[in-house]
Amino acid sequence: MTRITSPVNRLGPDWRLAMWRSLLVLFAMCLVMTALPAQARYDPAKLRERLAARFDSSRIPLLDAWLSVVASSASLKENDKLVRINNFINDNLLFENDNSVWGQSDYWATPLEMIGQGRGDCEDFAIIKYVSLRMAGIASSKLRLVYAKARINGQAGPVWVAHMVLAYYATPDADPLVLDNLNTMIQQASGRRDLQPVFSFNSDGIFAGVTGRNAAKTAAGIGRLSRWEDAWRRILADAYQ
Repeated sequence: MTRITSPVNRLGPDWRLAMWRSLLVLFAMCLVMTALPAQARYDPAKLRERLAARFDSSRIPLLDAWLSVVASSASLKENDKLVRINNFINDNLLFENDNSVWGQSDYWATPLEMIGQGRGDCEDFAIIKYVSLRMAGIASSKLRLVYAKARINGQAGPVWVAHMVLAYYATPDADPLVLDNLNTMIQQASGRRDLQPVFSFNSDGIFAGVTGRNAAKTAAGIGRLSRWEDAWRRILADAYQ
C-alpha cells in the first residue's frame, strides 16, 4: 500500500508547530469577532468605570439593574426571557431620535452607550435587546434585527417611516415574534400589519429576507452594513476589555 503524505506532514516539526499555532490564533480571532460575550465575560466593575467616565455615575444603578435582569433571565425558558428583557428595556429607556441624543442623524449605540444616555432610537432598542438575549443564552440563529417600514399616525394621517425591530424565531419555520419599542406587546409578525419588513441581519451576517428559512447571508458577513459592523466592534470592545 502506498502511503499518501499530506503537505503538512512533509514539513518539518517546527514548521508544523508554527502552522498549527497560526491556525489556532486565526480561529480564536474568528470566535472573538463573531461570538457575543457571555455574561461571565463582562467585568461589571470595569463597565461601571467606563460608564461613569464617559457619561454620569447616576446611570450606574440602571447598568447594574440591566446586568441583573440579563443574568436572572439565563435560567428562564426562551419565551420568558423575551418578555422579561423586552419589558425591562421598554420600561427603563426612553425613545428619542439620534439628533437629540447624539447630535447626528444616524448613530447606532452599544448597550453601554444607550444605558449611559438613558435613551435612544429604534435601532438602539433593537440592538440592546439583541445583545441582552444573546447574553441570556439565546442563539444568534434565532434572532434577527429587522429593518422595516412602520405605519404610524402623522398629523395628516397614517405615514410610513423607517423602523427597526428584533425578531425571535423559535424554529426556522416559525412565525417570528416581534420585540418592538413602539408597540411594546410581543406579537407574531403575521399580526403586525403596521410593519413592512425589508431585510434582516444579526452578528452572523446580513440576510436578503426576513424568514427563518432564509439562511442565505451576504458573502461579506456584516461588512456591507457599515453602521452595524461599527456598532458590533464597539460592543465587543466593551465586552472583552
